[in-house]
Order: sequence, then structure tokens, then C-alpha cells
Amino acid sequence: MKKLTKREDQIMEIIWELKAASIREIVDAFPDPKPHYNTVATLVKILVKKEVLKSEMIANSYQFSPVQDFEEYRKEHLGNIKEKFFDNSLTKMMAHFAKEERLTDAEKDELIKIIKKG
Repeated sequence: MKKLTKREDQIMEIIWELKAASIREIVDAFPDPKPHYNTVATLVKILVKKEVLKSEMIANSYQFSPVQDFEEYRKEHLGNIKEKFFDNSLTKMMAHFAKEERLTDAEKDELIKIIKKG
């Protein structure tokens, strides 16, 4: 998936949650102050052009849905981060986050259980 701007990412989060949405539904899902309808429409058109969203005409209104589900998107981007910043090493990436986040002993134990189970 192409790199998204912060606002495009917000729109994608809304659409992933709604599964499919019209421009009006996307605008309504934003917290106040809501962006202008035309702003959202322009960003959605850009997302369609980037092939991140697909559109379908349903009852005189376009419905937009994601080309890729959130889990695929997250997996792809975490893989890119791991490759770019951690020499493609999961161990280095996990060590970085464990150190930076200052995990509690309980959180460390939980991670160890997940790793052993996996």
C-alpha cells in the first residue's frame, strides 16, 4: 500500500471500521470539528487514485471500501519498518520497543508467554 498522509490515514481508519462508506458517512464519523465535505471528497478521490480505496455506485451514491484490510496493511507496514530500521531483524525491533517503552515485569512476562506459545 502506498504511503498515506495523516488525513488520508484518518479516512482509512474510518473506512476500515465501517467496512464501506459514502463521503457523508465518512464526514459524520470524524470527531468535531468535522472536516468539510469537499475536503473529504478530494482525499477519497486521491485514495482511489492511489488504489487504496475502491468505489462502487449503490443507489445513486458511491460507496468506498478498502482494497486491503487493516491486518494486511499493518503486516505490510510493520514489515517495511522492520526492514528499513532494524536490518530486517524482529529481535532488534522487539528489543528496541521493549527498551523504549519501559515494559513492566508483567508486560515482559506476557510477551515471553506469547513468544513461547507462538
